[in-house]
Amino acid sequence: MKITDIKYKMYKWPRPKPITNGLYTYTHNLLSIVVVETDYPEITGIGISGNLEVSPNVGESICEHFKKFLVGIDPLDNERIWREMWRPKLVGRRGITTRIISGIDIALWDIKAKLAKIPLYKLLGGFTNKVDTYIAGGYYEEGKGLNELYEEMIENVKLGAKAVKIKVGAAPINHDIERVKICREAIGPDVKLMLDANNAYKHYEAIEFARKAEKYDIFWFEEPVEPDDYIGQREITRSTSIPIAAGENEYTRYGFRDLINHRAVDILQPDALIMGGITEFMKVVALAQSNDLDIAPHGAQEVHIHLVSAISNGLILEYYRDTVNPMHGKIWKNELEIKNGQVLAPDRPGIGLEPKWDTLEPYSIK
Repeated sequence: MKITDIKYKMYKWPRPKPITNGLYTYTHNLLSIVVVETDYPEITGIGISGNLEVSPNVGESICEHFKKFLVGIDPLDNERIWREMWRPKLVGRRGITTRIISGIDIALWDIKAKLAKIPLYKLLGGFTNKVDTYIAGGYYEEGKGLNELYEEMIENVKLGAKAVKIKVGAAPINHDIERVKICREAIGPDVKLMLDANNAYKHYEAIEFARKAEKYDIFWFEEPVEPDDYIGQREITRSTSIPIAAGENEYTRYGFRDLINHRAVDILQPDALIMGGITEFMKVVALAQSNDLDIAPHGAQEVHIHLVSAISNGLILEYYRDTVNPMHGKIWKNELEIKNGQVLAPDRPGIGLEPKWDTLEPYSIK
């Protein structure tokens, strides 16, 4: 079996209203798909790369760079391919190139599981076929006050969520504490509540916020400070009873090694679309297991459902609904659904990513 071609496709569509987290405002959704074709016409790998706020020409150029030495290689040799792609002197240790590597690697695992004719989570370990999930949302929006946030949380619970996450860090601390209070009142005492600052705080601000939020029974406090501030985050971890979660901005096993060694985190949040793909994700899983840490991946429920289901230390799955992505339910065939607070792993061979190409075409960025 040989790789015959690699293609990069990028799509972008507007949100009805911009949404804001602790530091950033988003007016559009982005989707980057990597297609790996093989000399088995019936087997094509579909992967997703971490979103790139750049010209699609950048992604295409990086794919073309990799394609020069990947075409003709057996796609099942994912360890060999990953090492050949990740050459620091050639493409860089983090950032855009590693995100493209991630998309290619995910597509290779899709091929591997399709050839085996089993779902990816079975190929990777098959620990369970359903996982707990939480609905991510609670963004800041123009015209969205406490009442609107309350109603959003109520709707999440009605959809079957037994855990929800909101954004903090873009408002004064005491105002955000009011938002936390409102959410807890909306969801009641039995639904988990997570808080995500998206790196908005200095460590002393995060300590103040966490201490004020503790009484609302917070399941975790996510990314309180800048990703590289391991020492500051360690201080936060030691100062609060709330578990600290982080890792969506880490790259490769080396970044997670450093995060763990600094004792800066309680829950790891690798994103396979960003940090190096499934090959590297599974190495981080092993690191986490050897340190008795749980994995709660960031983003892309369509891919991460397989990874959480495959491992013994998979904690919970992040799930985006239409409040975050207006194209939710329109991008992929066989979309994942929440039932009784859980998501069932797909039983189709591979990852199960089947894009609705005709629906996506109007949003293609050439």
